[in-house]
Amino acid sequence: MTPAKRVLLAAPRGYCAGVDRAVVTVEKSLELYGAPVYVRKEIVHNKHVVASLQERGVIFVNENEEVPEGAVVVFSAHGVSPAVHASAAARNLRTIDATCPLVTKVHHEVKRFAAEDLDILLIGHEGHEEVEGTAGEAPNNVILVDGIHDIDKIKVRDENKVAWLSQTTLSVDETLTTVAALRKRFPNLMDPPSDDICYATQNRQVAIKQIAPQADLVLIVGSTNSSNSVRLVEVSKEYGAKAAYLVDFAKEAKEEWLEGVSTVGVSSGASVPELLVTDLLKWLADRGFSDVETVTAMEEHLTFAMPQELRKELKAAGK
Repeated sequence: MTPAKRVLLAAPRGYCAGVDRAVVTVEKSLELYGAPVYVRKEIVHNKHVVASLQERGVIFVNENEEVPEGAVVVFSAHGVSPAVHASAAARNLRTIDATCPLVTKVHHEVKRFAAEDLDILLIGHEGHEEVEGTAGEAPNNVILVDGIHDIDKIKVRDENKVAWLSQTTLSVDETLTTVAALRKRFPNLMDPPSDDICYATQNRQVAIKQIAPQADLVLIVGSTNSSNSVRLVEVSKEYGAKAAYLVDFAKEAKEEWLEGVSTVGVSSGASVPELLVTDLLKWLADRGFSDVETVTAMEEHLTFAMPQELRKELKAAGK
């Protein structure tokens, strides 16, 4: 007898409060100022979101120097360094800072540790925009730790004056393993005042951990430059999924992945709109996987207010 085909759909999944705030910030900026609105870097790491905003008149740039003097520029959810704020001021740009408040919290922690003249071990991925913005708050104090293999190479000024922080979108398990290894090297390592892995990253990983042991295949909707989406694929494999893949769109899924599969786990990264998940569920239903069961790890109710500078202007404009 052929086993029944089913989909285990993770909840929570998709947009987190920080991503929702960032995307709405750009949409409201378009409404308020008209096109074009400039955005430094991708507002969030998702191909569909970026392409949709480009169609509406958003121009994405890598640096402030590409923005005409006096124009509006939105800073992405991943955060920017003080040097980026300074270069925007020098060009007389009207800045709207869509940095996720949870990333801003880590920036404050960097400044506080740096004020105490500590060396700060920042666990994160080299070249990631969030890491660059966070490290830029205190470049002389921050040392990047990109995995356990970096630990032996770390040089600090005083082994008794060391603290750790992390990029918000890492694997919870991997970060705890790295911290444990750091503590062996630096027994007096200081902890941040609170857990910096963002709630949404944690919750999506908790949900996929429940699904992975039951799944022959896990499909994660997300972009390759989305750290939290990539982590969901890794966590799926670590927790027992026989196979796991990352797709931006349903059309990227391959028929051969379904051979011999009876249970498919589905989730999406924190910057993925739900319509892309719906498309994937339809693709699966068309291939016999129409029985969808939602696996709920926890409920999410957090929301963030619009950036203050935008709230004021929207109010003044009566919007």
